[in-house]
Amino acid sequence: MNRTLLTILMFAFLLLFITSPFAALASLMLVLFVAAFFFLVENLFQAIIGSNTDANG
Repeated sequence: MNRTLLTILMFAFLLLFITSPFAALASLMLVLFVAAFFFLVENLFQAIIGSNTDANG
């Protein structure tokens, strides 16, 4: 569950960086946003299924 919460937090910060008015390299940030979205979906899916979502276990 720790990994899922961390991914959600990073996804939210990435969304804030993309939408900020002074975002540099916005096209690169959009590519990172898509990658983060797929990691978020994967982690949420693992949390729903109930498998181990911690990196050390």
